[in-house]
Amino acid sequence: MALQEQLDRFKKQQARAQETLSKTAVRAAPSKIARPQTFSPQVAQRNEIPLSQRLSFSDDKEKLQQIANVRKAPVGAQIKRVIDVLFERRQALTPQEIEEICFVDVENNKDVFDSLKNNVKVHFDGQRFSYKSKHDLKNKQDLLVLIRKVPEGIPTGDLKDSYPAVLKDLQELKASGQVWLIMNNDSQQDIVYPNDPKIQIKVDDDVKQLIRNIETPREFVDVERELQKAGMKPATNTARRKAIASVQGFQPKKPKAKKQRNITKRTKLTNVHMPELFQNI
Repeated sequence: MALQEQLDRFKKQQARAQETLSKTAVRAAPSKIARPQTFSPQVAQRNEIPLSQRLSFSDDKEKLQQIANVRKAPVGAQIKRVIDVLFERRQALTPQEIEEICFVDVENNKDVFDSLKNNVKVHFDGQRFSYKSKHDLKNKQDLLVLIRKVPEGIPTGDLKDSYPAVLKDLQELKASGQVWLIMNNDSQQDIVYPNDPKIQIKVDDDVKQLIRNIETPREFVDVERELQKAGMKPATNTARRKAIASVQGFQPKKPKAKKQRNITKRTKLTNVHMPELFQNI
C-alpha cells in the first residue's frame, strides 16, 4: 500500500514538472516578427517574478532535474532547505512561494508540511510560514532592553539568529560600555551581561588609598582566624591539617629522578647525521 502511494505521488510530481516545462516552452517560443530587445525598468524587477516563469528554454532540463533531486531528498534535508530560506528572507511565505524559491513542495508533501508546522524554528499562522527566533528582536534597542531584563546573562548563541545584524550590535554595545561580553569556560561561548549605569559610581582617591593601606594576612592560618572573627566559617582548616601531618610524620614526596637510558646497539638512533655522538657504542 505504501509503495502504491509513493508511485501515485511520483506520477503527480512528474505531471506537474511536465506542465511547468510546457508553460515555459510556450513563453520561450519566438514570435514571427523579430524585434530588437530593449531594456526597461521592468528588468530591475526580474527577481520578483516567480522562478518557474524566469526559466529559459535551454535551462528547463537542468532545472527540472534539480527540482526532482530536491523532492527526492530526505524530509530532513527539505526541512533544512526551507528553514534556510525563511532565515534569509525574514518574511512570511506561503507554501507556493516556498516552492518557487527552493523547489520544496510543502503543500503536497504531508511529512514536510507537518514537520515544518511543528518545528521550533518555524511559525505557522495557518497560511504562511516564517522564521521564529528564540527572542523576538528587531534592532539594537530591543536587544539592549532584553539584556537589561536578564542580569544573570544571556548566551550569545541564543541571540545570534534574532536578526541579521545582532552580533554587530552586540560589539557596538560592548564598545560603548553598555554591556559586558564574558566567555564561559564550560560552554566556550560569550555570555552578555548588562552594565547597569546605576552602579557606575566615582570613588574618591582618599577612599581608594584607605583600601590599599589595609594589610591582609600573609599566612593562610591568619586568614582563617580573621574569617572566624568576622563570624564566617572557613572552608579549610590549615592548623588541623598541619597537626595531623606532624603526628603521622608526614613528609612531602620528593620527585623521582628519571632513570637515564643507556644507548646500546639495539637502540634506534635518530641522529645518524652526527656519527661522532655514537663512536663509543
